[in-house]
Amino acid sequence: MNGSVAYILMGFPRVSETFIASEIHRVERAGVPLRLFVIKPVEAREQGHDHPVLDAIVARPEYLPDPVGLTKPLHRWRWSDVRAFVPALRRCARRRPHGVARATRTAFAQAWRDRRTPLSGPRKIYVKELVQAVTLADRLLAAPDVRHLHAHFAHGTTTITWLAACIAGLPFSFTGHARDIYAPELNPKGWLQRKLDAAAFAVTCTEANVAHLRRIAPSARVHLVYHGLSADFTRLLEQERPRPQTNGTLRVLGVGRLVAKKGFDTLVDACAELRERGIPFEAAIVGQDDKDGAALRAHIERHGVPVALPGPVGPAELLDEYRRAGALCMPSRLLPNDRDGIPNVLVEAMAAGAPVVASNVSGIPELVQHEVNGLLVPPDDPAALADALVRLHHDRALARRLTDNGRATVRERFDGERLAQDLAALFREAIER
Repeated sequence: MNGSVAYILMGFPRVSETFIASEIHRVERAGVPLRLFVIKPVEAREQGHDHPVLDAIVARPEYLPDPVGLTKPLHRWRWSDVRAFVPALRRCARRRPHGVARATRTAFAQAWRDRRTPLSGPRKIYVKELVQAVTLADRLLAAPDVRHLHAHFAHGTTTITWLAACIAGLPFSFTGHARDIYAPELNPKGWLQRKLDAAAFAVTCTEANVAHLRRIAPSARVHLVYHGLSADFTRLLEQERPRPQTNGTLRVLGVGRLVAKKGFDTLVDACAELRERGIPFEAAIVGQDDKDGAALRAHIERHGVPVALPGPVGPAELLDEYRRAGALCMPSRLLPNDRDGIPNVLVEAMAAGAPVVASNVSGIPELVQHEVNGLLVPPDDPAALADALVRLHHDRALARRLTDNGRATVRERFDGERLAQDLAALFREAIER
């Protein structure tokens, strides 16, 4: 293959984004040489990986200078804040003056367009991202093998990638996921449409997202590529592992970050319903603490229900949780500026043989077919969720049929290796143009 693809990532590796690590590994296995450029250090809460796929990735991450000094208001920037970025600016201005001028015009036009009030100055965020883009472009100009850029998430990472592509004279693409394509404040004043029109193509992970992006930019090339089952889970499922013991009690499992869109407060309410109905149960929500974690803990305390919050676990421990579960619950809801696509945990749970109950929102019905491979319930309806849980607990034949069909769905439509081949084909086409 004549050339490589540069993945541009805001932080890497992140606990909540192991699907990106899996994708990178599989695209490499599909024969596409990659480089990894990381924009800023990973936050403390996103550290602590125990995912073997990271060791299997050939490309080593290259980290750009820490932009912490650029987060201050523009008028408070000092030489110490920008010093690390100045050499790259000088080199790019010398080597690619027209590209720097083009990127500057693009960034400042949006900074002016998105100012707070008619009397305000240009927004600083775009100036900051322009500085970071220059630094990225400088690295790209030192890597002549790079022929195409690809960003994950459609807001800041794609802005920096687009501006760097302008400077370096390279095509770019990006993957849009959830909040990054639905929250207007992340791409205000038509910014997402401009990105879609400027990109060689965009990728997203649900048919619902594809329709949404095509409404924004009808002429854009938007491709559907599901995430698929992760490489680590695929490897674990291929191993002979003893099945964890269960005690016959209904075990209710939720998996995900503690954020409002996951609907875990509805799961807690459903557990309160189970208690009122006299159904013996155990419940746990496994996942990384986040902005709504305190509110969820308070909600659990108010109800006085036994819902454990053990935090994040590694893939092997998570597989055991799925295998112990009487049901994996994903009671997602649509928020005005955020939503799930197809939560990866649903694919994992189905592959592991856990019956799934999920809300019928966003891209979830593209994976979960009601009464075929899972049960769908309305969002924010704890009684309906409790009904589904009781039904699975009492009707073991139904649970077995749903899990058998769930495994078949993952094999047939969410095979990560095959889906990575689809993405690799898009990269090859972009490089060979």
